[in-house]
Amino acid sequence: MDSPLPYTKFEHPEITAKGETRAHVALKQLETLWFNTGSLCNLSCQGCYMDSSPTNDRLAYITTDDVRTFLDEIVTQSMTVQEIGFTGGEPFMNPQIIEILTLCLDQGFDVLVLSNAMKPLHHHKEALLGLKKKYGCKLGIRVSVDHYRAKDHEKLRGAQSWDMMIEGLCWLSQNEFKLAVAGRTLWQEGEDVARVGYGHMFAQYDISLNATDPSALVLFPEMDIEADVPEITVACWDILGVRPDAMMCATSRMVIRRKGDSVAKVVPCTLLPYDPKFEMGTHLSTSGGPVALNHPHCAKFCVLGGGSCSKN
Repeated sequence: MDSPLPYTKFEHPEITAKGETRAHVALKQLETLWFNTGSLCNLSCQGCYMDSSPTNDRLAYITTDDVRTFLDEIVTQSMTVQEIGFTGGEPFMNPQIIEILTLCLDQGFDVLVLSNAMKPLHHHKEALLGLKKKYGCKLGIRVSVDHYRAKDHEKLRGAQSWDMMIEGLCWLSQNEFKLAVAGRTLWQEGEDVARVGYGHMFAQYDISLNATDPSALVLFPEMDIEADVPEITVACWDILGVRPDAMMCATSRMVIRRKGDSVAKVVPCTLLPYDPKFEMGTHLSTSGGPVALNHPHCAKFCVLGGGSCSKN
């Protein structure tokens, strides 16, 4: 009888628990640079892959100086970055967020902010209107709406989370911001059913979005760190009919600042902010190495789910 392999799932960077060669993804071209604005959030949502909450400060607030350092590197290294994204936590809780957005927009980048459209965003309405007036559709905001029915949305986001979100979503639409919605697919309903449901919701609240447009309504696959998901081997690309260069880490990187760290660091994508084995140094220029798909999120979200946090 063969001896058992010494590794469990998602442990060894090169070999799966079955002894097969693990899949890697090379950086094709850096197109989207994400910044995690900090892990603090005004909500504690069920199933949040970031475990964001009003008490989780494992990732500190990113600063304007942090962002400026990486934007300068993009320029000096002649990188092909087109889009700067911001996720959290809730980005609008970061006290420097408007200054940071202004810096990125001033340098000509497309900017995408992921938000729950609740009180932290509402506190910045005047400043956001100023950015909208000056930069127009260069600034985009994607609002998390976990379900098109209030009661189901609040099952995950908590009581009284619907009305405040709707207020923010309606305000963004009425003021003609470049807008999108992110939904979830844990409801045991097909995508067609979900898009019809969101379409009715958009019509009810006069939200100027087309629910059939996958860039206007993004439906993300679910991620459960406790779920048993398969590891991705090099053979999986052909078996599944997917390409390595279609994965998020083929075109993206994310910058984080851990609590207590003196400098910000680069990680492959928005899904892996906490695991130190995915750290890629403190410069974009040295973060271009291949990424081992050595985490359940790599399999569930990107390879099997086809998910990506960027606008494309």
